[in-house]
Amino acid sequence: GFGGSRDNRFAWPLSIATAVKAALPASVALGARITGQDWSDDGLQLADAVALAGELKSVGLDFICVSSGGVTPRVRVQVRPGYQVPFAEAVKKGSGIATRAVGLINTPRQAEDIIAEGSADMVAIGRGLLDNPRWGWHAAEELGVDLTYPPQYARVTKKVWPGAALARPK
Repeated sequence: GFGGSRDNRFAWPLSIATAVKAALPASVALGARITGQDWSDDGLQLADAVALAGELKSVGLDFICVSSGGVTPRVRVQVRPGYQVPFAEAVKKGSGIATRAVGLINTPRQAEDIIAEGSADMVAIGRGLLDNPRWGWHAAEELGVDLTYPPQYARVTKKVWPGAALARPK
């Protein structure tokens, strides 16, 4: 079975990861999204996530995206900027696999700091991208990275369009 003990609970994701990894060329990175904790005393704990990440690494996964919660409606999570980053950091340090952090990562500086401080190797911007589909371009601009844009979009960069400063004030 797939329930009950930790080994049984890990069997299903490990079997899927093993099969998918075998079907992919070695040049394709494979990751998985796992729950770092479900915020329930009798549920998934961070130690489970660290152990699962280590097992997933051993079958060839390249990175883990660590989220939390969303498993049971009876739990109320106190969200704040970067509230899930410590889970990604613990998984990274405990398993040695590259991690992607999520959870109210809203600003380019916040994202950059998470990576620079070694808390995670990558960040995912979910709702921020839904709100602003050009979040990545704006982040690069804010962090002083010079990008090459397709011609139809270059017209709205701060270098070319005076309205950019009004549309995206600091």
